[in-house]
Amino acid sequence: MGNFPILKTERLILSQLEEKDIPFIVDYLQHRIYSDFTSNIPYPYTENDAKLWVKLSQEAFEDNSGYTFAVRNKEEELIGAIGLHDREDDKAELGYWIGIPHWNKGYITEAARAIVDFGFKELGFNKIFATHLPHNPASGKIMEKIGMEKEAVLKQDVKKGGEYFDLVMYSIFNNRN
Repeated sequence: MGNFPILKTERLILSQLEEKDIPFIVDYLQHRIYSDFTSNIPYPYTENDAKLWVKLSQEAFEDNSGYTFAVRNKEEELIGAIGLHDREDDKAELGYWIGIPHWNKGYITEAARAIVDFGFKELGFNKIFATHLPHNPASGKIMEKIGMEKEAVLKQDVKKGGEYFDLVMYSIFNNRN
């Protein structure tokens, strides 16, 4: 595999996560809201969690099974992350988070548009999907803004803290094939 791609949008630079990002990741993900509103971010979020995530992200890229991009502003400060992970059969899963100070500014929508375009044009996926917990409708709004449509509600699909939660699934198809 070659070098990790760098994607640029009007306000953002999407690049590879690096070890220098670990303190910022830990700082952002300390807030319980990330655990409450996502299916896979633990609480409390530790430095070891961040180190493992950066390592797994690098391995996924090397194995050609996923891309996890740091979302950076034009000053190259980390403000969040977004990923696209191969689920075989020409489809991939989109996931993202952004630091609370950067909420409601359209950054993840902007990044997600770039990632979906990358997934279709560069990686040749037919379908990109994403899920959100029902009590996080803001994430569903992002999915809708990038052209995804609600496909299903996966009943009791994830278990967190001993409780089962539904996942709402959205998807978009590559109409360029």
